[in-house]
Amino acid sequence: MTAAGLGHDHGRTATLRAAVRGAASLLAEAGVGSPDHDACALAAHVLGVDRLDLVLPPPLPADFTSRLAGLVERRCRREPLQHIVGHAFFRHVRLEVRPGVFVPRPETEVVAEVAVREALRVAARRVPVVVDLCCGAGGMAVSVAHEVPGSQVHAVDLSGEAVALTEDNARAVGVTVLTRVGDATDPRILSDVAGSVDVVVSNPPYIPPHAVPVDPEVRDHDPDLALYGGGPDGLAVPRGVVTAAGSLLRTGGLLVMEHAEVQATAVRELVAARGVFDDVETRDDLTGRPRMVVARRGGAS
Repeated sequence: MTAAGLGHDHGRTATLRAAVRGAASLLAEAGVGSPDHDACALAAHVLGVDRLDLVLPPPLPADFTSRLAGLVERRCRREPLQHIVGHAFFRHVRLEVRPGVFVPRPETEVVAEVAVREALRVAARRVPVVVDLCCGAGGMAVSVAHEVPGSQVHAVDLSGEAVALTEDNARAVGVTVLTRVGDATDPRILSDVAGSVDVVVSNPPYIPPHAVPVDPEVRDHDPDLALYGGGPDGLAVPRGVVTAAGSLLRTGGLLVMEHAEVQATAVRELVAARGVFDDVETRDDLTGRPRMVVARRGGAS
């Protein structure tokens, strides 16, 4: 590379770093929780790359600064980053994200990991059957299908928009997920596979009606259908999911369900009260918070 080329690259790098630094400052002032990360993600989106390289960046388009400013303004209004860039990374896949469908969260990746590990264990003997109840954008269903090749994965959601997005995400990743628009709390759901499922995994709505989320990204943009779990404790939908799981799982099958940190005891109790689950336990997320219940289907009916 010539000296002139080196100078050009240095100028481009300096321009990009200054733009990202300025964007992060504006986002921080607007109360965005991860301003540096979001500034880099927005700049990467403008440049058409998944991840930003501040050392050897690609050529900057002539309208880079103005386009970045427009995206930063949207993010400062607390529009979710995933809606602005149109995707979210979940475990090993990239998912399309659309307004009107719950945005996949990093903490749910740990819930998916438990399901993946159990499906892999079963796959050593036969084809595992996995059901994702309340699938949203399809992160868990698509991840299982991607990481456990040959598995039979079903996904259910009451939202037709969510099911359509799950189908599109599965197609984009190159996996097969059998989808259905339906009530995940209906014990007759997926009656064609009832009693033969190895894993039921779920991130159901579980927020109580009085616990309105503080973050505008969640409160103003995630659909209420995917947030509020019903009943005074927010656990009406989770109770229904547990009942449905009891019908779907084979003896020895695994239930994995996300819940709020403060609901750990109540969720363990409602799973145990179903009367068909053994080894009911709470497990932590990556930050050490109790965020999921795991239980095995016993032999009782």
